[in-house]
Amino acid sequence: MTIKNLVAATCVAALSLSASSSAFAQAAAPTITHGPALPGVCVMSIQGVISSSTVGKHVQTRMQQILAQVEAELKAEEAALQRDGQALESQKATLDQGTFDTRAAGLQVRLNAYKRKSQQRDNELDRTQQKALGRVGQEMEPIMRQVYQQRQCSVLLRAESVLVANPAMDISPAILSGLNAKITQFAFERERLDQPAATPQAAAPARK
Repeated sequence: MTIKNLVAATCVAALSLSASSSAFAQAAAPTITHGPALPGVCVMSIQGVISSSTVGKHVQTRMQQILAQVEAELKAEEAALQRDGQALESQKATLDQGTFDTRAAGLQVRLNAYKRKSQQRDNELDRTQQKALGRVGQEMEPIMRQVYQQRQCSVLLRAESVLVANPAMDISPAILSGLNAKITQFAFERERLDQPAATPQAAAPARK
């Protein structure tokens, strides 16, 4: 697997993992005596680098802001549905059956639309996070390649798949430093799945 593919396969889960589970924690363990570092064998925690980086924390903070906006939108609609449902139930004894059924059917249509919107917002949040982390991965990939070559690595292991490793083989700190120096934040908004598809422009008539 190339470094680029390794980044793409791993960075999507970065925000849900703590840096404490990365190779960074190995360097802080005082009770472990390591053998000599293996020449050419390098270890890296992609999740640890992203979650510890300035830009990774920016993505996490921005995702929390977007989530709060979505929750506010959905809670307002949910409250309106609950309020109207309770009002309709309180009027049940005074309404004829036909009127009650008609209003109940209309309320059900709104409820179904709310459920679809809620699912769509979940999908939008997932896509937004994937796209934002993909941008971080793109910024990090050349730094990984550069450090890999500078350290003369022959193989690069994922720290998440290694129980313990000599910290001297861990190239995560160097990549983290490079990523922080390269980028700290970037603007992004929630991905929209309800936008109408762009209509292809009609082909211009051929000139004679």
